[in-house]
Amino acid sequence: MRLTRPLLALAGAVTVLALAGCASEGDGEAVPDTATGSLEHLAAEAECDPDLQTDADTIRQAICVKGDEKYILATFATDRGQREWIDTAKDYGGYYLVGRKWVAVGHEDVVSGLRGRLGGTLEQGTQHGGGSHEAGHAGHGG
Repeated sequence: MRLTRPLLALAGAVTVLALAGCASEGDGEAVPDTATGSLEHLAAEAECDPDLQTDADTIRQAICVKGDEKYILATFATDRGQREWIDTAKDYGGYYLVGRKWVAVGHEDVVSGLRGRLGGTLEQGTQHGGGSHEAGHAGHGG
């Protein structure tokens, strides 16, 4: 799969964001029409100064930090590439705000708050049991 490196970066970022427990206000706000445009345009709409992490032909990915809010904002060259990326990334859990050729990934409260600025559809990744993060990694002893 060509998106392996960006996917690994996302997996790490989702884990960090999930552990950080970031929060944001915004529940109950009206949802605007779904935003479109470049990563920079979407970041401006979200009032974020993006820290670009991946700049490839198929995906552009940045970390956004605004106060206590932290999330990943990614744009895609194609709808198919976006859907394949999301479907694979969802195995890592997390919350996804999905627009046309873009996605924001972060804590539930953060992406819910972003929805009030960017529109989009909320999707949830796979929920894993409440056990250790090492569950399912038997044989990788220390």
